[in-house]
Amino acid sequence: MDSARTHTSPPDDVRFTAPAGRALATEAVHAGRDDLAAQGLHAPPIDLSTTYPSYDSRGEAARIDAFAATGAEPDGPPVYGRLGNPTVARFETALARLEGTEAAVAFASGMAALSAVLLVRGSMGLRHVVAVRPLYGCSDHLLTAGLLGSEVTWTDPAGVADALRPDTGLVLVESPANPTLAEVDLRAVAHACGSVPLLVDNTFATPVLQRPAEHGARLVLHSATKYLGGHGDVLAGVVACDEEFAGRLRQVRFATGGVLHPLAGYLLLRGLSTLPVRVRAASANAADLAGRLAADLRVARVHYPRIGGAMVSFEVHGDPHAVIAGVRLITPAVSLGSVDTLIQHPASISHRIVDADDRRGAGVGDRLLRLSVGLEDVDDLWADLDRALGERAAGAVSPREALSRAD
Repeated sequence: MDSARTHTSPPDDVRFTAPAGRALATEAVHAGRDDLAAQGLHAPPIDLSTTYPSYDSRGEAARIDAFAATGAEPDGPPVYGRLGNPTVARFETALARLEGTEAAVAFASGMAALSAVLLVRGSMGLRHVVAVRPLYGCSDHLLTAGLLGSEVTWTDPAGVADALRPDTGLVLVESPANPTLAEVDLRAVAHACGSVPLLVDNTFATPVLQRPAEHGARLVLHSATKYLGGHGDVLAGVVACDEEFAGRLRQVRFATGGVLHPLAGYLLLRGLSTLPVRVRAASANAADLAGRLAADLRVARVHYPRIGGAMVSFEVHGDPHAVIAGVRLITPAVSLGSVDTLIQHPASISHRIVDADDRRGAGVGDRLLRLSVGLEDVDDLWADLDRALGERAAGAVSPREALSRAD
């Protein structure tokens, strides 16, 4: 939630319970790996095969026919790398367990995942999308440009029900939103959707802080490039959903070829094992920095969500480009969710592709900076930000300093 001078600490003792009754932290370590010990393995194997031998061509044909009919994962050994991969399947199983859904389907990128969802609904003649700004800039562009034949109606959360049409195939929200960190009442929006599937982009929150399926979302989207991978070395996307929708997504993935490479699947499964620890530690740093920024007179406004998290956005009184140019420890780069801290200017990069008036109308102003907080020492991060923000006006003191002097 937006805050001019306040911030909220992240939840310290949240214990989400997985369907199997195990805590989220336990699932993060063990989901997708349950069969390893019985095989005499500790680390998951990486299957790099693109094709698999089979001497039973009649049986192979039957399995391919079954996949064509329902999109269900074929029984027995794998068939072909574009149809599915055992290493990627481990990641999909784990992510579905963390999100509390029946299934998950992984793709080569977050945009490939979103595109697949739109193609599934469009193939049913349901090309109209209701969406709430702000969204990630490329998601916004994909909808606005109609590149996949979709038509979009932009609305605020309260207007979702009125925006629905007979051909509406999807309602799309992102909460907390990129880059303003605005939050949406997911349960209220899900209720307003009626029978239309609600897709929630849960990239910023991750299942550590929020599980949208528990609030009525049918589809949960992640740019897995971000927190799920967590180390800035993998490009991926994933949709967590029910098995029926997953089958349709697998069929689109097979037809379009937006598959995830097995090595990426392995890195993502490894990333999930530390996801709760990384999110909690980075969130603590982010809450601390949000408080320091809110108390600084060089900062006009701070945005930090009520549910916590590792993202902070803030608007400066001075030149935001000078802040970008001035950091030395923090990396000026796109993307987010890595172990190191990144900063970027959304109006210039991540949301540049969005029409300027629409961008500003969604709260993405020209002085807004987005900070993805990592795992460094928070005092080192603040020292870098403090230096990059530049000199304060002569005689000006922050509220924090004023309080310190009074003591």
